[in-house]
Amino acid sequence: MELVNHFLEAYGPGEEDYTVQRQTRDFLSKAGRQPLSTGILKKLMGLIDLTSLHTDDHLAKARELARLVNQMPSRFSGIPLVAGICVYPPLIEELGKELKQKEVALVAVGGSFPTSQTFLSIKLAECELLVKKGAEEIDVVLPVGAFLAGEHQKVLDELLLIREVTKTVKLKVILETGLLQTAHQIRHASFIAMEAGADFIKTSTGKEKPAATPDAVYIMARAIRDFYSATGKMTGIKPAGGISTPEEVAIYYHLVEQILGEKWLNASFFRIGASRLANHILNALEPTAGSYF
Repeated sequence: MELVNHFLEAYGPGEEDYTVQRQTRDFLSKAGRQPLSTGILKKLMGLIDLTSLHTDDHLAKARELARLVNQMPSRFSGIPLVAGICVYPPLIEELGKELKQKEVALVAVGGSFPTSQTFLSIKLAECELLVKKGAEEIDVVLPVGAFLAGEHQKVLDELLLIREVTKTVKLKVILETGLLQTAHQIRHASFIAMEAGADFIKTSTGKEKPAATPDAVYIMARAIRDFYSATGKMTGIKPAGGISTPEEVAIYYHLVEQILGEKWLNASFFRIGASRLANHILNALEPTAGSYF
């Protein structure tokens, strides 16, 4: 409880579940009336972490993702590149060798993704090795079991150690919000991640249900806003898990715009983790694109 009391004192209590649900319901009723312009669609493409996290992924998958992204400028003139490509640890070095579009980030999941259920020494070793293998960004899962058991200081200490071995790269902390039972739990998990030095907080691994939801992103964005007000540090936000259509991702884009403002609406502070979304946006912009990715 000591850490929770610290959060209450430093950042305020946040909102109750019923208030969050009412606010997001009101927002969604308005957001549905906003058209998706070509400009918004292009901006959304440039925020995607193109993700492949399948059990049967292998080196050829990394080479194929790199090839497709490398060819985007010649194949889709005027459409931005994705922000990053996200893969499992064994693929990151091969991805780095093949990816020629150097403005696209090399992203790997680490720290015993997707469960965070192994020895801390193994999580640290994996993250440290990912840095050596060329990962520019690492997405790790907050140890949800320890968090739900009330071991908040243990969770913070673990993330601080992970931050220490990843200090030269961007660190995203996945809260796995579908397993967190209240708005206050999502808020407190957000503050633990941010106080540990996370560059981004992320909703989900995509392996648990529900994954990204407007309620969760609303709570996280409000926590980011309150953390920024208290510390002056901007933290990024990454909705991920189950986001596949332009209309779905536009909801998160406008939600972040409403709560955090224009300066968050770029790839330095806003990402979308998705596998199918890029194809759907490409087809909305260029109907002959087909199943490109």
